[in-house]
Amino acid sequence: MRKFAALLLLAAAVLGLTLYAQDAVFKVKVDMVVLSFTVTDSKGKYVNGLKYTDFRVLEDGIVQKLATFAEGNRPPVQILDDGSTKPLAIADNAAKEGELKGSSDAFVGTNVFVLFDTSNYMYRSFVYASDAIADFVRGLDKADSVAVYTFSRNLTRAADLTRDRNFAIAGLRKAVAGDDSALYNGLLLTLRDAAKVPGRKVVIVFSNGPDNGSMVAPDDVRSVAEDEGIPIYVISTAEVNKDPISSGVFRRIAGRTGGKAYFAKTWQKQVEAFESIREDLGNSYTITYYPQTNPNDGFRKIAVEIKSDAAKKLRVRARPGYRPRTS
Repeated sequence: MRKFAALLLLAAAVLGLTLYAQDAVFKVKVDMVVLSFTVTDSKGKYVNGLKYTDFRVLEDGIVQKLATFAEGNRPPVQILDDGSTKPLAIADNAAKEGELKGSSDAFVGTNVFVLFDTSNYMYRSFVYASDAIADFVRGLDKADSVAVYTFSRNLTRAADLTRDRNFAIAGLRKAVAGDDSALYNGLLLTLRDAAKVPGRKVVIVFSNGPDNGSMVAPDDVRSVAEDEGIPIYVISTAEVNKDPISSGVFRRIAGRTGGKAYFAKTWQKQVEAFESIREDLGNSYTITYYPQTNPNDGFRKIAVEIKSDAAKKLRVRARPGYRPRTS
């Protein structure tokens, strides 16, 4: 019990939450759900050109009314009550019913948060890893924004979210290797920053794997990413068989959030992994919706179905669900 209480207090401190007395009443707060996913055929090839009418989204078996739809980095469209669409317009007056809050520019492209392991585990491959990340940043779609964070024992925000590729790379190049690794602490703080940004976002972790400095458990971090709808992509430089514990955690975190895990020991494999992630981002669909009335304040299962006859031959990769926030 003491261990659980300590973990709860730690999570509250890291996430900036307030804990109340045991008899406090918690209310479920349902925000707009952002759901990014890919569709591939039996050969693993991306399926493009699908429309919002080709999909049905269910939450705990309840069909959801879609609010917006986008393919790749194209500007999203708002889905109206009559089934027609129009370019997404963001209301300056938040009181206008049926409009979305925020900047319309924030809903175009992907907000990419790169988390780079600069611990002493990365010492030998540090320069090659930095080059691979720089090449990835240069190759992002012009609509994408990127932030570069580095971590060893502590997290450093090397470059805030920007579309200026040179600024992001300059921040990356200031990183130095050394100290222990607190991967899951750094990932939790990165997710907290990403959660504040509207629109589609992903976190890409580049790490050797072992963690000897974190105060939070990996599955607790995975739960946060799952609930916030932030896919996590992991590129590990370690050999999968030499560190089965970290490898299993990476697979679980990536799979449960709708991302992917790559094990790329060589510089060439690291470049290929980044290219694969870039293709994934460019071939994703993004749907938003405001959940229908649902008494479940625990884990809500999300299912994305394809309505066409070809659905049996297609595979959808998306996060399995989320937990609504309590207040």
